[in-house]
Amino acid sequence: MVHADARSRSRAAAMVALPALAGALLLSGCDKNGTGGSAAAASTQTGAVAHGGYVALGDSYTAGPDIPDQTGDPVGCERSSENYPSDLAQALGLERSQFTDVSCTGATISDLMSAQSTKNGVNSAQLGALSADDAIVTIGIGGNDVDFAGVLTRCVEMDIAPSLIGSWAADSTPCEAYYTSGGTNELDEKIDTAAANLATALKQVRQRAPHARVYVVGYPALLPSSGTSCVHALGITSGDVAFLNQEEKRLNSMLRTQAHAAGDVYVDTYSPSQGHDTCSDADTRWIEPLIPASPAARLHPNARGEQGMADAVLAAIKSTS
Repeated sequence: MVHADARSRSRAAAMVALPALAGALLLSGCDKNGTGGSAAAASTQTGAVAHGGYVALGDSYTAGPDIPDQTGDPVGCERSSENYPSDLAQALGLERSQFTDVSCTGATISDLMSAQSTKNGVNSAQLGALSADDAIVTIGIGGNDVDFAGVLTRCVEMDIAPSLIGSWAADSTPCEAYYTSGGTNELDEKIDTAAANLATALKQVRQRAPHARVYVVGYPALLPSSGTSCVHALGITSGDVAFLNQEEKRLNSMLRTQAHAAGDVYVDTYSPSQGHDTCSDADTRWIEPLIPASPAARLHPNARGEQGMADAVLAAIKSTS
């Protein structure tokens, strides 16, 4: 996290640096149709990033817990210098000091608007980092409002026995039955609540950073495509893999809907991450399993996943600038 005095200096530095990064985008880029950028397109791209700074808001999928090197204040937010905001800032030609990352492990949507206590320090309300000078804001939030990591952990606990019994139990859905007992889907209800809260938060983002292009970043694929079990990595039946995929897609759909309703840009990280889920090979996956093989928190992106998310955001910036 950049402190107040450093933030003022970084704003001034960004005013100088961002025209250069606009040029870097043009030199590296094509227009959204894949052809060379025209003079008009160049003017549009330059205008989108030539003024102000970049602020990253979000939860642990943004922060990058356990990915080296951990940095920032408070320590309990577990931000990595290799998370997607840092990767994106580097791709845009910015130094670490020229952008502000206030993402925090464990953050919910309400923590955008109020202080968050962590296991080691208090993170100020994330929206407090915004200003009228900002040009780019990324927001990756919502998973903790649904407790998706907790849901996955419970599904592992409930599915491990039937997933190991044999093929006749592969389509069983003990986890789905747990979360849909009584005729209601508990996860769907939480997603609906999160939608209303996110709508409020995005309005406040617009008020605080009226000139910024805002990118709402979706969640990458945690599990393989439906019909496939995840026994070796998580012990989840194919039936519950399909259920959890459905719920993650619904969460991402909510993020997309709210982003568009606010006039913001939704960044799809699910599509490019398919085949790189927690059940894929260790040398290709973006998400680590319960026993990580790469430095990262369990059920969270590793450095490869964070880079993949940064690539998706960069592509969105190029296509909307």
